[in-house]
Amino acid sequence: MFTGIVTDVGTVRTAEQRGDLRLEIATGYDTATIDLGASIACSGVCLTVVDKGQDWFAVDVSGETVSRTAADHWREGARLNLERSLRLGDELGGHIVTGHVDAVATVVGTCPDGDSLKMGISVPRTLGPMIAQKGSVALDGVSLTVNDVREAEDGSTHFAVNIIPHTAKETTLGGIAPSQQLNVEVDVLARYIDRMMTARSQ
Repeated sequence: MFTGIVTDVGTVRTAEQRGDLRLEIATGYDTATIDLGASIACSGVCLTVVDKGQDWFAVDVSGETVSRTAADHWREGARLNLERSLRLGDELGGHIVTGHVDAVATVVGTCPDGDSLKMGISVPRTLGPMIAQKGSVALDGVSLTVNDVREAEDGSTHFAVNIIPHTAKETTLGGIAPSQQLNVEVDVLARYIDRMMTARSQ
């Protein structure tokens, strides 16, 4: 379980296709405090630490995970938003994030908005009912507030978020560009409510 508050930006230093895809990720974390088998969110994807060194840790990314997430994240040189798993008693500064990606989102545009960057996002229409104005969403593992949401003419759902200067500096979202793909996770409560409403209507 995570909160969507990024605490490090790591870099994929090696990507080796074995049975699964093995990544070695350079990090500023004190890896002596990371246990093998621990969970770390890597740009919104909950992955298990399988090896580590002084300034890196390794994870295995299954074919299923690769197929359901933004492909550019799993290459050498990619920068990843990192968050260690939530501990009992930790401050819940963002919102509850599971690390289970719902879909791949596409950046449709960006523009300045005061000191912030306003970012427009497109997601599959199936996620539309679970995204609400002033609700929470995780993009590449970053907890963000939805400014507005609408159903687009192309059959997708569009919504907008603001990236404040602090978030731009401390995460990968500061270098975001149109057409870039991001991992999106809707609010887990919205996911369950949508499932219950669907079940009741059948």
